[in-house]
Amino acid sequence: QVQLVESGGGLVQPGGSLRLSCATSRTIFSFYAMGWHRQAPGKQRELVATITNGGRTNYADSVKGRFTITKDGAKNTMYLQMSSLKPEDTAVYYCHAQDLDDYWGQGTQVTVSS
Repeated sequence: QVQLVESGGGLVQPGGSLRLSCATSRTIFSFYAMGWHRQAPGKQRELVATITNGGRTNYADSVKGRFTITKDGAKNTMYLQMSSLKPEDTAVYYCHAQDLDDYWGQGTQVTVSS
Protein backbone atom coordinates (compact mmCIF):
# COMPACT_ATOMS: atom_id res chain seq x y z
CA GLN A 1 0.00 0.00 0.00
CA VAL A 2 1.40 3.35 -1.06
CA GLN A 3 1.48 6.03 1.62
CA LEU A 4 1.74 9.75 1.01
CA VAL A 5 2.43 11.98 4.00
CA GLU A 6 2.15 15.76 3.71
CA SER A 7 3.78 18.27 6.03
CA GLY A 8 4.63 21.96 6.13
CA GLY A 9 1.22 23.56 6.39
CA GLY A 10 0.40 26.27 8.87
CA LEU A 11 -0.66 29.85 9.40
CA VAL A 12 1.06 32.55 7.38
CA GLN A 13 0.41 36.24 6.73
CA PRO A 14 -0.56 37.49 3.28
CA GLY A 15 2.54 37.88 1.15
CA GLY A 16 4.36 35.19 3.09
CA SER A 17 5.78 31.84 2.00
CA LEU A 18 5.42 28.18 2.92
CA ARG A 19 6.90 24.96 1.61
CA LEU A 20 4.80 21.82 1.61
CA SER A 21 6.37 18.38 1.48
CA CYS A 22 4.93 15.03 0.41
CA ALA A 23 6.94 11.99 1.43
CA THR A 24 6.14 8.74 -0.35
CA SER A 25 6.59 5.14 0.77
CA ARG A 26 7.72 4.16 -2.71
CA THR A 27 10.20 5.62 -5.16
CA ILE A 28 8.64 8.69 -6.74
CA PHE A 29 9.89 7.60 -10.16
CA SER A 30 7.43 4.70 -10.10
CA PHE A 31 4.56 7.17 -10.52
CA TYR A 32 3.46 8.53 -13.91
CA ALA A 33 2.76 11.86 -12.28
CA MET A 34 2.38 13.55 -8.94
CA GLY A 35 0.66 16.72 -7.92
CA TRP A 36 -0.93 18.98 -5.37
CA HIS A 37 -4.63 19.69 -5.06
CA ARG A 38 -6.47 21.88 -2.59
CA GLN A 39 -9.94 22.20 -1.16
CA ALA A 40 -11.26 25.32 0.48
CA PRO A 41 -14.32 25.24 2.77
CA GLY A 42 -17.49 24.91 0.76
CA LYS A 43 -15.63 24.45 -2.53
CA GLN A 44 -14.66 21.52 -4.70
CA ARG A 45 -11.16 20.13 -4.68
CA GLU A 46 -9.06 21.78 -7.38
CA LEU A 47 -5.78 21.05 -9.07
CA VAL A 48 -2.91 23.29 -8.01
CA ALA A 49 0.15 21.85 -9.75
CA THR A 50 1.44 18.63 -11.31
CA ILE A 51 4.81 17.18 -12.19
CA THR A 52 5.33 14.20 -14.48
CA ASN A 53 7.87 11.42 -14.19
CA GLY A 54 9.93 13.31 -16.74
CA GLY A 55 9.77 16.53 -14.78
CA ARG A 56 7.21 18.43 -16.86
CA THR A 57 5.19 20.80 -14.70
CA ASN A 58 1.75 22.34 -14.96
CA TYR A 59 0.06 24.96 -12.79
CA ALA A 60 -3.38 26.35 -12.19
CA ASP A 61 -3.65 29.88 -13.53
CA SER A 62 -4.34 31.17 -10.03
CA VAL A 63 -0.91 30.08 -8.76
CA LYS A 64 1.33 30.57 -11.80
CA GLY A 65 4.37 32.62 -10.96
CA ARG A 66 3.84 32.16 -7.22
CA PHE A 67 4.03 28.39 -6.63
CA THR A 68 6.73 25.95 -7.71
CA ILE A 69 6.42 22.16 -7.71
CA THR A 70 9.56 20.04 -7.49
CA LYS A 71 10.60 16.55 -6.48
CA ASP A 72 13.68 14.93 -4.96
CA GLY A 73 14.25 11.34 -6.02
CA ALA A 74 16.89 10.74 -3.38
CA LYS A 75 14.40 11.61 -0.65
CA ASN A 76 11.27 10.28 -2.40
CA THR A 77 9.66 13.59 -1.64
CA MET A 78 7.69 16.12 -3.64
CA TYR A 79 7.52 19.77 -2.69
CA LEU A 80 5.31 22.78 -3.28
CA GLN A 81 7.05 26.09 -2.67
CA MET A 82 4.37 28.73 -2.18
CA SER A 83 5.21 32.44 -2.25
CA SER A 84 3.23 35.68 -2.27
CA LEU A 85 0.44 33.84 -0.51
CA LYS A 86 -3.05 35.30 -0.59
CA PRO A 87 -6.05 34.72 1.68
CA GLU A 88 -7.72 32.88 -1.18
CA ASP A 89 -4.94 30.28 -1.04
CA THR A 90 -6.37 29.12 2.29
CA ALA A 91 -7.32 25.46 1.94
CA VAL A 92 -6.42 21.92 2.82
CA TYR A 93 -3.66 20.86 0.45
CA TYR A 94 -3.50 17.24 -0.69
CA CYS A 95 -0.66 15.31 -2.25
CA HIS A 96 -1.60 13.04 -5.16
CA ALA A 97 0.31 10.33 -6.98
CA GLN A 98 -0.75 8.26 -9.97
CA ASP A 99 0.30 5.04 -11.58
CA LEU A 100 -2.44 2.57 -12.56
CA ASP A 101 -4.17 3.75 -9.38
CA ASP A 102 -4.62 7.05 -7.61
CA TYR A 103 -3.12 7.71 -4.19
CA TRP A 104 -3.87 10.58 -1.84
CA GLY A 105 -2.34 11.97 1.31
CA GLN A 106 -4.34 12.98 4.35
CA GLY A 107 -4.00 16.70 3.67
CA THR A 108 -2.31 19.61 5.39
CA GLN A 109 -4.02 22.87 6.33
CA VAL A 110 -2.72 26.15 4.92
CA THR A 111 -4.23 29.32 6.34
CA VAL A 112 -3.32 32.73 4.96
CA SER A 113 -4.53 35.45 7.27
CA SER A 114 -3.35 38.58 9.03
